[in-house]
Amino acid sequence: MAEAIHNRYDFVILFDVTNGNPNGDPDAGNLPRADPETGLGIVTDVCLKRKIRNYVEAAKEGEAGYRIYIKENVPLEQSDKEALDYIGISDIKDVKKKDPEADVKIRNFMCSNFYDIRTFGAVMTTFVKGALNCGQVRGPVQIGFARSMDPIAPQEVTITRVAITTTKDAQNKATEMGRKFIVPYALYQAEGYVSANLARKTTGFSDEDLALLWKAIINMFENDHSAARGNMAVRELIVFRHDSELGNAPSYKLFERIHVQKKDSAKVPRAYDDYEVTVDTDNLPQGVTCQRMI
Repeated sequence: MAEAIHNRYDFVILFDVTNGNPNGDPDAGNLPRADPETGLGIVTDVCLKRKIRNYVEAAKEGEAGYRIYIKENVPLEQSDKEALDYIGISDIKDVKKKDPEADVKIRNFMCSNFYDIRTFGAVMTTFVKGALNCGQVRGPVQIGFARSMDPIAPQEVTITRVAITTTKDAQNKATEMGRKFIVPYALYQAEGYVSANLARKTTGFSDEDLALLWKAIINMFENDHSAARGNMAVRELIVFRHDSELGNAPSYKLFERIHVQKKDSAKVPRAYDDYEVTVDTDNLPQGVTCQRMI
């Protein structure tokens, strides 16, 4: 396993959507998620991490050490069993009796083989049920919910389909009706954190893993286009690097240096150019540097 990172990082992602639904709410008929009090759009951390996982899986397909643990059609216990096979244990109930160091061995195996566990951590259900301490791994990389810069105004668009579902229905009608929700335009901001302390103590998240994370964030929508999501793109990735493992300044003070403002306050934004993004890099706290990676 490569050496873990030594520096803490805080970062901000700015991404936008045009004529799409960035993150529908299944409890609200797939309506774009929004804060009911402010009207600001919301994209969950789970949604963003899914895009990152998808990019890594595509970019590192078949490469050792970069498998994805949370993925479609693969039961979690199936991946968990590989770790038990690796240390030669067939019954989860007898793991601790046969090998007192099983916790560490299993955790290291899962972290070294699965990129998303090494990055985001995981709740590994089989090991939780087996009362093993490695069942819950806290990852060094955490991403919060994204919120839009301005209130969103979702639009419900009615669509027609000429392909009828059943032969019986085809005798009575020529088209079927449907609907979809879109956000005409919105710019979202999400904050993230990379803990060198957790990387060293727990998962071994390395500088190579970090470089892949930045690349995955920048390209997370590029291989995930669909008609439902419209045109989505990452516009800014702003990274604050600390010279120490535990950091040299509070995250919120660094995030406050990023200012996103409409160029014309009276105009409804419909493009990224309607905003101005500035980063105050003057007099940064000692031991902190800032890089705009896009």
